[in-house]
Amino acid sequence: MIDRGDAFIASLDLRVSEILDRCTGCARCVEVCPTAGPAGIDTREPAAVVGDVLDILRGGGDAASRGARWAQSCTGSGRCLSACDDGVNPRFMLAATRLKLNQRRALNERHATGQAGFQKMSEAVKVLSRVQLPAELLAGITRSARADSEAAPDVVMYLGCNVLKTPHIALLCLEVLNRIGARYKVFGGPANCCGVIQYRAGDAKASGRIGGNTVAGFAGTGASRVLTWCPTCNIQLSEIVMPSTEAAFALQHVIPYIAARIELLRPHFIHPVHKRVALHEHPGVAGVTEGVTQILTAIPGVELVDLGQPRVGYMCNSLAPVPAYKRELHARELDAAAAAGVDCLVGIYHACHRELCAHEATSPFKIVNFLELVGEAMDVESKDLFKQWKMMQDVDRVLAEVAEQAATAGFDLDTVREVLVAHMLGEQPLPVGPRKPSAPAPAAPPHGFFPE
Repeated sequence: MIDRGDAFIASLDLRVSEILDRCTGCARCVEVCPTAGPAGIDTREPAAVVGDVLDILRGGGDAASRGARWAQSCTGSGRCLSACDDGVNPRFMLAATRLKLNQRRALNERHATGQAGFQKMSEAVKVLSRVQLPAELLAGITRSARADSEAAPDVVMYLGCNVLKTPHIALLCLEVLNRIGARYKVFGGPANCCGVIQYRAGDAKASGRIGGNTVAGFAGTGASRVLTWCPTCNIQLSEIVMPSTEAAFALQHVIPYIAARIELLRPHFIHPVHKRVALHEHPGVAGVTEGVTQILTAIPGVELVDLGQPRVGYMCNSLAPVPAYKRELHARELDAAAAAGVDCLVGIYHACHRELCAHEATSPFKIVNFLELVGEAMDVESKDLFKQWKMMQDVDRVLAEVAEQAATAGFDLDTVREVLVAHMLGEQPLPVGPRKPSAPAPAAPPHGFFPE
């Protein structure tokens, strides 16, 4: 049997060859890119930028060229997907370009980088999830199946890894699936990784093996559909991993799936939620923003306010290549939410929640995940300990609160402290506290590499 990693590499090579055959260099992908400008890319000759990318895909090219910098600054907004008339996925084209650039390093270095990145992520997920949830409840999240033992589940619910750092979001998502009667099997945690960390490190073989094993696990359930939560996992699987497999299931984000079944959920909205809310959104995965809007507006009492902010990237941490731009976007949105008099700034994804939630301490509104409003309407609460701790902005205070649970979970406090420092203080793009009025963010069309 061919090794999954080798099959993955062969698939990537074939797909890159197809791009080189199909791409006419029209450069519409460059023209619609919302982050090329904020990244400082000179796009006055967009065809030359694409030419740089194609040179790299052919095995040459300059790592300091405009095309290389464009590829490295991609935030995954997806505006390019509908702009191309050549049958090319420009977002995959740039992902393949980044892989080519990273593969210029020695294989042992790439492998070590991927391993170190995975271990760091895995440790953080393990610590942050276990200091928030009892072990038996956490096991239920990652090894749950509402399908009976003889029949295949209707769907696989793939949580990914990093949402477990904010487990209240995962618990609420599963509760919604329960309410609409979905028969599902849950996959989640580092044991079921999509392989993105290894891919970003340039270790394609390890990435293909890891992602391929996860896809095979999905297929083994017999489910006809896999629902994702994490947008990184969604893009990694759908655009990079699955084309190298013979997966017989459809991949879809869970939010459009729920929105399409809103009439099954609506009777469970037993409490009006009289709140004026604004949505923090990203356009990277199609149908997600629209699905959240449909779900929120089905809750009696919710008033949804459009803050008119730029929509960029697929999740806040995808904006890591343009850090100043991200800080400006955050400041501008927080100011706009305050000016609009909203009760809540409502996020969709877990990484956005981790980066924004501490600002609740100095804002006249709450910062919540949209599923918390769904839970409120259903009379279901899942406590957000992560936000409670992060708002303290004091690792020693947090450590005192989690010490007993950490000991029960078998963690030494030095390990816990290291994780808390990284996530409670380090993962804070815009400092918490008073600030000057935000300046206009660099222009980005509306609607339009990083730990998830």
